Amino acid sequence: MFTSNYHYMKAYKLYILIAGLLVSLSACNKQLDTSPSNAVPEDIVLKTVANLTALSEGTWAAMMDDFYGGTFGNPGYKTITLVSEAMGNDVALITTKYSFAPVYRFTQLNDKTQSRLSAIWNQLYRIINNNNIIIANVDKVTGDATAKQVLKAQALALRANTYLTIASFYQFSYLKDPLAKTAPIYTTPTTDTTRGNPKATLQDIYTLIIADLQEAKGLLGTYQRPAKYKINIDVVNGLLARAYLNTGKWIQAAEAANEALKNYPLMPAADYSKGFNDVNNSEWIWGHPEIPSQSDGSYSFHFLDVTSASSYYYSFMADPFFGDLFEAGDIRKTLFAWDGNPGREGHLQYKKFKFRADQTGDLVLMRSAEAHLIKAEGYARENNITDGAAALNVLRAARGATAFNAVGATKEQLIEAILIERRKELWGEGFALADIIRNQLPVVRMPYVDGSGNDRKVTITTPDGTVKQVPARYHTALKFADGTNFVANSPLYIFAIPQAEEQNNPNLLK
Repeated sequence: MFTSNYHYMKAYKLYILIAGLLVSLSACNKQLDTSPSNAVPEDIVLKTVANLTALSEGTWAAMMDDFYGGTFGNPGYKTITLVSEAMGNDVALITTKYSFAPVYRFTQLNDKTQSRLSAIWNQLYRIINNNNIIIANVDKVTGDATAKQVLKAQALALRANTYLTIASFYQFSYLKDPLAKTAPIYTTPTTDTTRGNPKATLQDIYTLIIADLQEAKGLLGTYQRPAKYKINIDVVNGLLARAYLNTGKWIQAAEAANEALKNYPLMPAADYSKGFNDVNNSEWIWGHPEIPSQSDGSYSFHFLDVTSASSYYYSFMADPFFGDLFEAGDIRKTLFAWDGNPGREGHLQYKKFKFRADQTGDLVLMRSAEAHLIKAEGYARENNITDGAAALNVLRAARGATAFNAVGATKEQLIEAILIERRKELWGEGFALADIIRNQLPVVRMPYVDGSGNDRKVTITTPDGTVKQVPARYHTALKFADGTNFVANSPLYIFAIPQAEEQNNPNLLK
């Protein structure tokens, strides 16, 4: 059951803080110190499958529910989601609010000295290294053979997911240059004497990702997970679909996506407005449950939830042009409203994410809606218009949107429709910048003006019931900070490797 398994996670969060003395890991030299004098002895941590499972549970809890770098602006793994969305087309950020204005203006993630950059990097490589410890030792420890097999599979899959994140943000598209140097690969546990590795190519990273996922898939077999934060074969298929899509393996992407979505029917239209906060939603393939006593990850809702009175920052408003993409009858269209609150008048709310009453919200990591879109895109890019349109229209029908008319449509028209549908469906879930990089597109932000160049007027209702017209609010960063236009394949879209990492690992500069 959800509750008991999540309390299991909670119980082991303290364990990982202790075990972290032994396995506090990063990617190079001094930062790779894994055995300080007060560490838990290695033979205790690596003795049983139960202890390795504790390490796995603690790693997951820290990944999702620790503030990276110790700041509220980095609420766990969802930090990367927020960064990706803030750097895209469709979030018109309120820049006077806490934390994400430098990201939105493209002045932070390319600056090697920024603490957020270091926090993300260090956490990603800690996740990798903790899973490397499990992979290296699980076959040797005592315990149930099936438990060891499942644990190894989940460690392989989580390592693959982490490298997939790195490949998606630390280099341009694989389809631009698969041999581009990106970030180092580590597949074995590091120690304080480990020599830092040089950057690997995107090709090498994706080879490892796909190999890890294929091995995990073979090990999982018929494993029935106790809760949706656990990785099962459906999650692995979804991760394979993402990896295949990124690397241009179109048919494999469509087939893997089709396998991933089979057990997760698209939600009823009425559920779309419930706040995207419940891991039990029928189409969530992978998600993280939150409870009041362990809910740092829920802090991401403070940025995304723009309507709850309890939301602190409500800064991720929608670009009006994004709202214009939706047609009447689409359930998603009903989530838009012009804000009438003081200081926020004329911003466009998109009420997709909402806190629950207890100030928590479960964290979505993968949905069958995304799998339908990958399936559609895979077929479309293989010039299979019929099957690509059919996959797209399954999702559109579920949302109440008009079907794409495949009669006479070109491959390019279908792909464009799918990419727009990805923006509409996956808003706020972390795909905005990743898709811009993957598809070698420029960021597109425009002033929301009428034919005379004046801000368009919109009708709002103030808290006291007054109805009036005010200028629509839209993007305040329409170009890069130096005044140049957004372009495809800009280095300002790519996450930099932290300066401290380069200093500690000179092999990164080769």
